[in-house]
Amino acid sequence: MSKVPLTVLGAELLRAELQNLKNVERPSVIAAIAEARSHGDLSENAEYDAAKERQSFVEGRIAEVEGKLSNAQIIDPKLLDAEGRCVFASTVDLEDLESGDEVTYQIVGDDEADIKQGKISIGSPIARALIGKSAGDVAEVQAPGGIREYEILDVKYI
Repeated sequence: MSKVPLTVLGAELLRAELQNLKNVERPSVIAAIAEARSHGDLSENAEYDAAKERQSFVEGRIAEVEGKLSNAQIIDPKLLDAEGRCVFASTVDLEDLESGDEVTYQIVGDDEADIKQGKISIGSPIARALIGKSAGDVAEVQAPGGIREYEILDVKYI
């Protein structure tokens, strides 16, 4: 499995999710299975089936999060020295050259991406177009509605 890039905050969030899954969700599912078993015949027990399905989901998610954390390459943007270039974990101020709108995005890992919080995935078209560029450069992004151009106003490592 290849390295999974994560910001420090993203790694903390995954660790918190793992802690919750192991210490809250898993015991709750085990209790639900025990309760359903106490009702008798398991062949027609919908509660038992639902609890087993939930257990499968929780165990799968635990394995997935543990795998991501074990393969994580945690990058602290404050420690980056990218000489003003857009790199993973950097925060970029952009101006849409067509509309004049200004936006700020942080380039993060796939699990951390949340456009409402201004966090875009490293795999997104806009992030791929920004990587390696500096303030003053223009990035062309292939969007569903055609090519959009963004001028990079500032690159920060915060």
